[in-house]
Amino acid sequence: MLFGGLVVLAGLLMLLDNLNIIRFHDLWRYWPLVVVILGVSKILEARSPSAYVWGGMAVLAGSLILLDNLEIVSFSFDLIWPLLIIAFGISVLLRQLDRKKCVAGVATTGNPDVSAWVVFSGVKRKVDSQDFKGGDVVAVFGGVNIDLRNAAIAGDRAVLDLNLLFGGVDIRVPETWNVVMKGVAIFGAFEDKTTHPKPDPNVKTPELVITGAAMFAGVNAKN
Repeated sequence: MLFGGLVVLAGLLMLLDNLNIIRFHDLWRYWPLVVVILGVSKILEARSPSAYVWGGMAVLAGSLILLDNLEIVSFSFDLIWPLLIIAFGISVLLRQLDRKKCVAGVATTGNPDVSAWVVFSGVKRKVDSQDFKGGDVVAVFGGVNIDLRNAAIAGDRAVLDLNLLFGGVDIRVPETWNVVMKGVAIFGAFEDKTTHPKPDPNVKTPELVITGAAMFAGVNAKN
C-alpha cells in the first residue's frame, strides 16, 4: 500500500506540473522523504533488533540527503556506502544474539553441521545427519548450495544463520520440514518457496529457522 501510494503521488505531482499548477522541480528536492518514510515503516513493523538498525539507517540517510537538498547541511553520497556497510556489520552482530535466543533450550554441538565462509567463490554442502542442529554461513561475492533433503532434525528445531554480502544461498529441505524465515534483507530477499506440511497434532513437524542478513544478496528455500 505504501509503495502504491507513492507511485500515485509521483504521478499526480507530474500531472500537476504538466498542467502548470505546481512546479514539480521544486518539490523534487523533497524526494528523500520517501526514504525516511520507508525507514519509519521498517521500524514500526520491526520484529528483530537488526530491523531497527536498517530502519534507523534509512531514516538517517534520508534526513541527511534532504537537509543537503535544502542546503542546510552538506552531505556527500560517498558516505552512503560506509553507512550501509556499518549497518550490515551491526546487523550481523545483532543477528548472532537473535540466533542464540532461537536455539535456547535446544541441544547443540560445538561444531555446527553446516559451516562455511565463502569469498569470491562457491561451495556445495550435502548434509545427511539425522541430528541436524543448524549452522552458519558467511558469503561475500560468493554462492552456497545446501542440500538437506536427506537430513533429519531430532529436536524441535534447527537454526541456520546466513550473513551475505553480494552473494546467494540456495537451500533444499525435506517436504516434512516447516521453514521459518527471520532474515533481514536490504536490496535482497529471503524467499520461502517451500510447500509447508499440513499441521497434524499427532505428528511432530521439524522446524528450520533461517536467520541472518542479506545485502545485495538472496536466499531461496525449496523442497
